[in-house]
Amino acid sequence: MANNNQKKLKAAQAVRARKKRRRRRRVFILVFEVLILSLLMGTVYVMAKYNKFQTVSINEEDIQINEGVKREGYTTVALFGGDSREGQLEEGTHADTIIVASINHDTGEIRMVSVYRDTLLQQEDKTYDKANSAYFVGGPEEAINMLNRNLDLDIRDYVTVDFKALVDAIDLLGGVEIEVTEEEVPMLNDYLAETAKAAGARCNYLEGPGVYNLDGAQAVTYARLRKLEGGDFKRTTRQRAVIEEMFEKAMSTNIGTINQIVDTVFPQVSTSFSLSELIGLAADMNKYELGDSAGFPVDKTSMMFGNIGSIVVPVGHAENVEQIHEVLYPNEPYMVSETVQFISDEITYLTGVRRPTDYQGIDDGMGGTYLGS
Repeated sequence: MANNNQKKLKAAQAVRARKKRRRRRRVFILVFEVLILSLLMGTVYVMAKYNKFQTVSINEEDIQINEGVKREGYTTVALFGGDSREGQLEEGTHADTIIVASINHDTGEIRMVSVYRDTLLQQEDKTYDKANSAYFVGGPEEAINMLNRNLDLDIRDYVTVDFKALVDAIDLLGGVEIEVTEEEVPMLNDYLAETAKAAGARCNYLEGPGVYNLDGAQAVTYARLRKLEGGDFKRTTRQRAVIEEMFEKAMSTNIGTINQIVDTVFPQVSTSFSLSELIGLAADMNKYELGDSAGFPVDKTSMMFGNIGSIVVPVGHAENVEQIHEVLYPNEPYMVSETVQFISDEITYLTGVRRPTDYQGIDDGMGGTYLGS
């Protein structure tokens, strides 16, 4: 009798165990299905929104990359900020903002280098002009090739926005927290009305220095200030500060706000990214974080140059290219190409600016140096 009871007990336990395993399998399958569904919904979402971009297809064969230059494990992107008031994002527009961003696929770290728009660099026709002239003459494709050729980069895609798109994005994110100095306040207020009018936004003047939650028009005006101490060098620092604050806000915002930003801002964005590339980048969204940033050239000086006017000159172009590679691709081996060395020698010849072997520049307060007279 006891044996029969034990057999019945074991049988009942076995049934319960099988049911439990089935429940676990069902729970696992349910979770798996939810994950797959979420991924599919995300893909469908990106596909549905992709047509809002102003997409520009760039032929891979038209992208120029210096011999021996290729970065595995990274995506390097050119970010351009146009000065158009009419939404013109192709050639004929000056790129007031030129940023190179590297995305490390292993760590998710994003690093940025701002290229000063007045930097003397080699153009498509082998002449030398300001960095932002390439976009004006040949649009994003020529600007990408200019960056690749002069800086030994492997850029194949770009994103361009005008400042109205940034105003809209910042407003939808609820503003960005920025400290505005006593020197910056009056100039920000002087130019605020122009930005607000062009963007169709309200004009809210600042009362004095301090930490503000700047709205879109205020933040974009702040990022465009340059007629102050530090000039364009300091302006790129302001631009990166605004971008960093936007990034932090975007990473913690809700899907409803993201959807509003997509619907409002994407039509004002021009990009060469394909749908599959965007989906691939979006898949790693949760692990992205901002790393170091810098300005190019790191070591620099200014001078008047022919009929071009005031330019920024690298103090040793090749050495400056090495420095920004350390920022964009830390701990990665690099040696300047023959093309960059040739450009460096030509810039030295044209400007007379040489880098002393014992170079000690004046600290510019922004992570670089300035060559004194």
